[in-house]
Amino acid sequence: MSLKKDTIQKNRVCVITFPPLKAGLTPLSNLIDILTSSSDEVYLITGNAGYYHFTDNKNIHLYGIFHSTGNRSVNRIKNYICTQFKIAYLLLKIINKVDICIFFLGGEMLVLSLIPAKLFKKKTITMLSGYSIKYEKDILSKIVTKLCTINFNLVDKIILYSPRLINEWNFEKYSHKILIAPRHFLNFSNFKLNVEFSQRNDFIGYVGRLSEEKGIINFIESIPLILKQKPYLNILIIGDGDLKSNVNKYLSQNGLENNVKLVGWSSHEDLPKYLNSLKLLVIPSYTEGLPNIMLEGMACGTPVLATGVGAIPDIINDEKTGFIMENNSPECIAKNVFRAMEHPNLENIIENSIIFVKDNFTYKKAVERYSEILSNIQ
Repeated sequence: MSLKKDTIQKNRVCVITFPPLKAGLTPLSNLIDILTSSSDEVYLITGNAGYYHFTDNKNIHLYGIFHSTGNRSVNRIKNYICTQFKIAYLLLKIINKVDICIFFLGGEMLVLSLIPAKLFKKKTITMLSGYSIKYEKDILSKIVTKLCTINFNLVDKIILYSPRLINEWNFEKYSHKILIAPRHFLNFSNFKLNVEFSQRNDFIGYVGRLSEEKGIINFIESIPLILKQKPYLNILIIGDGDLKSNVNKYLSQNGLENNVKLVGWSSHEDLPKYLNSLKLLVIPSYTEGLPNIMLEGMACGTPVLATGVGAIPDIINDEKTGFIMENNSPECIAKNVFRAMEHPNLENIIENSIIFVKDNFTYKKAVERYSEILSNIQ
């Protein structure tokens, strides 16, 4: 997508990310699309899947590294430090070509990569799509927390998706440098209602990483409770992640294979097809920024049931544009699945949700937001 260049002052921007997982490719692509219309030049330093995803993009200057995780804690730490030095080296090579450095998708931990930007007095922004440090349980937890704290103290600005996140993530001490700006927009020619709700089969679903902070274990533990009252339902789980084996084990031990379909990771192009097959999308996360899948589901006319974390309550007004549950315990998930599916005004809720995302998440609005931010940060 692109918009005609306007008279707003443009900037040379560099986006720096830790090598992202597949789940990060859509938010990173959205941000790059926005910046190519709101900046003079865009540089991207990333790695692994992130690098290969952008190799054909002629609108940016792409620089990449390869990161290997490692199996042991010592190797993970060593490889992590090595990757930070690689990213810092690439940024140092182009530092005189950029005005603003945006740290995104793990960028809040790239302290070594932040040093060149600070030494050369470039404007720095950390953009947070989520904040799940408290779910780290290994030896890296304290290191990660310390790196993030250093980053937040050093950068000029921090971009959050909602004012709600300031309190939820205990960011009050950074409030003087926080800007609110979702980078979300939808391609409404792809994400739209293709299958009327009344014509859909009895499928409910989960789409996202199979990781602890996303509440996937809570969701699968709610399935026996759901099927006890609604045995005709089928459940679709789309995604991949660290807890995939745990999910498979639980489904097998509880004899749920016939009711649950595990799709694995889905391409972004296939998501509208899946979303148009669901009668309810469940987002049982412990923590969120502003989940793209929620907006995509709403655009496809799929009711969304979510925990009220992050920016979700900014979008979902309970029983108006979707459904909010009090917590993500299996019992609470099951209870609210019944409430949502049996709601007498479900068709109105679907219509309201489609109107809401079409009014608020256009490409034009996203570009306008970031044009203003970049012109004011100089």
